[in-house]
Amino acid sequence: MGAVKPIISFRNITKRWGSTVAVDNVSLDIVPGEFFALLGPSGCGKTTLLRMLAGLEIPTEGQILIDGQDMADIPPNKRAVNMVFQSYAVFPHMTVADNVAYGLKIDGVPKPERDRRVQEALDLVQLGHLGERMPDQLSGGQRQRVALARALVKKPKVLLLDEPLSALDAKLREAMRFELSQLQQKVGITFIMVTHDQDEALAIACRIAVMNKGSIAQLGTPSDLYEFPSSRFVADFLGSVNMFEGKIVSDKPDEAVVTCPELDPYPVHVPHSVPGQENSAVWVAIRPEKMNLNKDAPRAPSVPECPDAHNVAKGQIKDISYLGDISIYHVQLASGRLIRVSRPNRSRFDQDHFSAGETVWISWVGSSPVVLQS
Repeated sequence: MGAVKPIISFRNITKRWGSTVAVDNVSLDIVPGEFFALLGPSGCGKTTLLRMLAGLEIPTEGQILIDGQDMADIPPNKRAVNMVFQSYAVFPHMTVADNVAYGLKIDGVPKPERDRRVQEALDLVQLGHLGERMPDQLSGGQRQRVALARALVKKPKVLLLDEPLSALDAKLREAMRFELSQLQQKVGITFIMVTHDQDEALAIACRIAVMNKGSIAQLGTPSDLYEFPSSRFVADFLGSVNMFEGKIVSDKPDEAVVTCPELDPYPVHVPHSVPGQENSAVWVAIRPEKMNLNKDAPRAPSVPECPDAHNVAKGQIKDISYLGDISIYHVQLASGRLIRVSRPNRSRFDQDHFSAGETVWISWVGSSPVVLQS
């Protein structure tokens, strides 16, 4: 079986405003039926890329294809995409049903077909019984669903979502992540979402393009990006991470050793080769949940008396943040560096509890760190 033909292709897309480069030579393919996320900080170019796909901005250079067709001379209303904006842009003076029907009415769709498609779209977003309500009678989550139904009723090949959940409170946002994922699977069309919320992208996207300064820093599945970041920026942007500056002192196919001043005198051992040459500078990234908190020094070979001790550090708990399912421990190392260690609260009556001010040992398995060159 041959490769799947992309539904969206960005080919060397650049967007400039004067001397400012908003999008810098981006090439990217998105396949049919994919839930794709453009993720990055404010000003990284993700929204500009989405707006160029919608036809709301014109690329300075490059080519955009939708289902194999070049969009250079295709106006926004003729493209096989529809967009849900951050503000929803629901018309306050129209009923829910009239809001959803608006685009079909503009297109001249006959009323019987229009009514049928509106009801189908409202049923799809679980608002089939609220067609006669006004927007001010709806919750934020329901208004967001109205905007989704209005976009889906025109049966686009691709649905574009610009920060779709940012206006919702935390609990509703989490519920709507699940609903968006279920909706995408139900309708089977391609969803492309722009977000700065890493949790949102990790939770619902099939693939993510992490953007930085107008370029794609890394492209991959959520687990690949989180577990195997290719740069310090991606490791730091996706989730919480403890980052240590270090130097490679030994690099063999089955083991590498990195020394980090903030972890002295204990080196970091990883069970594989690492990027870079011996004596070159690197960064060691370790996620807080991959670190273990111990009241006593771990047993050999990782004990302070053993000259071969590695993958350990000694410190003092300075602060504890209780978050319900987990607790975050802020531990100060002997070097003065403050790091984060997360620990699940598995039991209400955890006998092995830790207190602020307590001296502790931190340890991790060799496969936990990621060694990065930049």
